[in-house]
Parts: sequence; structure tokens; C-alpha cells
Amino acid sequence: MYEHLSNPGAVRRILDQYDIRFRKRFGQNFLIREDVVENIVDGAGITQRDDVIEVGPGIGTLTQVLAEHAHSVTAVEIDRDLVKVLGETLRGYDNTEVICQDILKTDLAGLVREKGEGRPVKVVANLPYYITTPILMKLLESDAGFESITVMVQKEVAERACAMPGTKAFGVLSLAVQYHAAPRIALQVPASSFMPRPNVDSAVLDLKLYREAPVRTQDPDFLFRLIKAAFGQRRKTLVNAAGSVIPGLSKEAVGEAITAEGLPLQVRGEALSLEEFARLSDRLCRIAAKNDRSSSEQ
Repeated sequence: MYEHLSNPGAVRRILDQYDIRFRKRFGQNFLIREDVVENIVDGAGITQRDDVIEVGPGIGTLTQVLAEHAHSVTAVEIDRDLVKVLGETLRGYDNTEVICQDILKTDLAGLVREKGEGRPVKVVANLPYYITTPILMKLLESDAGFESITVMVQKEVAERACAMPGTKAFGVLSLAVQYHAAPRIALQVPASSFMPRPNVDSAVLDLKLYREAPVRTQDPDFLFRLIKAAFGQRRKTLVNAAGSVIPGLSKEAVGEAITAEGLPLQVRGEALSLEEFARLSDRLCRIAAKNDRSSSEQ
């Protein structure tokens, strides 16, 4: 077994030994603080009853500690050079498997089925900044049955994920995350905790996934089209933004739907909760369906 890798000296030795260079295109920043690694694993609540999927294990800093707590760890790493390193740094951890693959192209539901023996499956990851949101949404929308997702992300992203209506950080990401999970910021992590040091601080975002969405809506796809339109131009009122979602729907009809929900006519998307968006979405869907029926009867 390798020594724990969460210190600058160990990271440098590994990188020098394998002639590894930091890959900016993969957003590689390696943790160099043991306490942060332990807090991530503790915060995720990893126990011997859990199977863990790790995204972007790097040289195995977090993987080692996960393996010491979990039933099994499956690490998905895109960098072939690091896969070779992981073969050494994870030697002796018989409950680990490394898959060389792009997480965005990975069949997560299939991976869970392959691993699944009735144990909880949790995701733990130190996500690269340049592609954080696509990976996060892939994990949330995978229908893989994850119990929780615990990820290190840019501090700003974590704040946006947890933001409430009426705040500057509130937006599409806030609503998308909160549709799928209950988020919380579990840990603040300064930039000095990484090698190389990034330009921003990070945070550990802990997401407990819902078995059922916290709001009911007849058309989730339409709901999120409405949400994206509402925040496409934040300064637009909702009555102006929503017209682009349903071609042919008049501003008057949208305005009537908004006021029927008890909202002011000049309201902007940033003021609406997820539940309010869901109710408005359903009302607009009913109006659109009625218009379609009227058109077909003519």
C-alpha cells in the first residue's frame, strides 16, 4: 500500500516518478490536505455498506481513503496516464476498480446495475472546474438510483446550487439541483488546499437525492424550458421571457396565467420558487393544449 497522498511531498514524488504534468484541459488540481480528504469522506457518510463511484480520482488521494471506509470504490478517470499511476497508488486496495472513461459518456445506470447488490451507491468526486455543471447535471439526471452525491466544486457553484429565490446567485442551476436533491454546503475549502493552486476557493457540496421530485408537474421538460427562458435574460419580466417557450402564445395569455397564480404581472423569474414555476408551467401547458385543440377544430 502507498502512503496517503494528501500532502505536497507525496504528490510531487508521484508526479516526478511517473513524469506526470498537470493537464489544464482536464482541470487537474490535486488535494494536499489530509483533513480535507477525511472530512469529505465523513461528510458523505461512507460506510462499509456503501458502494462508491468516484469521478476523476487523479492520483488516488481521495480514492485511498474512500476504499478504507467503503465496501467498494469504482473510479472513473479520463486521463490514461493517471490510470497507470492509479494501478500503483491503489495497489493493496482490493476493493477498488479504475475505469478509463469520460464520465459524460459513461452509462451510470448500467454501472450501478453492474455493481448493485442492494447496497447504497454514493458518488464522491473532486470535479474539474471547467466542466463542473455538465458533470453535475449528468449525475443528477442519470436515474442511476444514487443515494447521495458529494462533490468538491468551485465555491461559487456550490453557492448557486443552494441559492434561494430573490438572491443574486439564484438561477437555473439552483432550480435544477433542487428539483433532484436537497443541497447543502458541507465544507469550505481554500485554494491553498490544492496543487497546483487554483485561482478560486472551493466548497464541498453534499446532495441527498429525492426518490420523488419535491414538486409535481405534468411536463418536466416544459418546466425547465420555462425556467431557462426566464433566466435567459434575467432583467426581462417573466411575461416577456415566457413567450419564447410556447410559439404563438400571446403576452396577454401569459400575463393572465401569471396573475392567476397570484403573482405580479411584472415579476421576474429570479423571484419564483420551484413550486411556483411548476404551477405556472402546468397552467401554461393547459393553455397551450387548449389552443392546439381549438386550432385543430377549425
